[in-house]
Amino acid sequence: MTAKVMARAIMIQGTGSNVGKSMLVAGLARAFADRGLRVRPFKPQNMSNNAAVTVDGGEIGRAQALQARAARVSPVTDMNPVLLKPETDTGAQVIVQGRRHATMVARDYAREKPKLLAAVLDSFHRIAAEADLVLIEGAGSPAEINLRAGDIANMGFAEATGVPVILVGDIDRGGVIAQIVGTKAVLDPKDAVRIKGFAVNRFRGDPSLFDAGMEEIARRTGWATIGLVPWFDKAWRLPAEDVMDLRGGRNRGAFRIAVPRLNRIANFDDLDPLTAEPGVSVDLIEPGRPLPGDADLVLIPGSKATIADLEHFRAHGWDIDLAAHVRRGGHVLGLCGGYQMLGRWIDDPEGIEGRPGRRAGLGLLDVETVMKPGKQVRLTEALHPETGLTVSGYEIHLGETTGADCDRSWLRIGSRAEGAASANGQVRGCYLHGLYASDAFRAADLARMGGESGLGYESGVEETLDALAAHVERHLDLDQILALAGPVST
Repeated sequence: MTAKVMARAIMIQGTGSNVGKSMLVAGLARAFADRGLRVRPFKPQNMSNNAAVTVDGGEIGRAQALQARAARVSPVTDMNPVLLKPETDTGAQVIVQGRRHATMVARDYAREKPKLLAAVLDSFHRIAAEADLVLIEGAGSPAEINLRAGDIANMGFAEATGVPVILVGDIDRGGVIAQIVGTKAVLDPKDAVRIKGFAVNRFRGDPSLFDAGMEEIARRTGWATIGLVPWFDKAWRLPAEDVMDLRGGRNRGAFRIAVPRLNRIANFDDLDPLTAEPGVSVDLIEPGRPLPGDADLVLIPGSKATIADLEHFRAHGWDIDLAAHVRRGGHVLGLCGGYQMLGRWIDDPEGIEGRPGRRAGLGLLDVETVMKPGKQVRLTEALHPETGLTVSGYEIHLGETTGADCDRSWLRIGSRAEGAASANGQVRGCYLHGLYASDAFRAADLARMGGESGLGYESGVEETLDALAAHVERHLDLDQILALAGPVST
């Protein structure tokens, strides 16, 4: 009988949010998968409105979906068992193992966290059962010691599983020695001892100039040096999880797309293939700025709080700008929540998004939406009858949209018509996310509006993941990471 090989696991925590943990885990996942290991990503708790739909029909953070892709496996809900989707400044929808659990304010969630640890551990052990190596990503920073009680995202998880930790600091934001040494200083000694090594991310310039800095961190912490990782210049080619990472692509093409920055913008991965297009300029319009008069397309993205974001849209005068854009002959596309906003009415009789009632939409499509409790979460394949092209994407929304302009639907999902269009075709909307990832459809749709495509998006993501794997292989000690990884106890 062949003995079962026990999985090993290592946790990547950061000195703060957005220090590059997600990207390093993706690079490590591809690098270790290329070595022939069965790699699985895992994040106990994530906070993001940019969710991905999994093959088992649930929701996880998009970073974990990218990490799964890097590991060359399909994403499943167990890879991110707790997902927080902010709906207000103090409250969020809580997704547990891919399904809506509750909507809670922060104080109530803090009390709920210890109860969720069982679900987190359940998912972790299922993931570990099919892996040689589990790469675990922390959230925020373990230095937030005010959140240590009941923690499931960082040291609380490490303590519950016995998993060793590597701490990552970000030199680009400055003060990286203080970031790392300071983290050790504030941690409880029982937590500090769980950290076995450190890495410094996003270095620019001659790395030898920081040799003394790395030595000083190692001397003051006693932790092993895992590596100094230079800035990865192709990072913008990978799907963004945080809206702060969007900022539009690096391209300033002739075809200009304006995207109003909604307060609760969600599922904005729709923008990733467009920001990468060499002939396209994607401008994320911050509150206080008007929608530009020279835009070819105004794209209203998804929202986690459609009615509140509709009010936000009007409060900044974007409704007036949008009406002027349409009068000038400009194109408009609303996706999911943006689609709902374009209609005549949004009716929320049960108060799913707050106060029950009926609100006027932007009135650019002759449709109306009724909010209903059942959330639609599914991977979807659709036909674009105008071109005969098939596109793959996903649906993740509340509400049902009907009306006269749905008779001009521009997609078909099986026997079901999907989407709506104005009589002149200038204004369109649909619930299907991810349709622009299809190179052929994106090229056809840009051409319809006067733009052009010069990009293979999906192949570009794969090439970038390969380049990222080579980058971390070159600058991190992967053999040492494997040696530090601990066995998963069951």
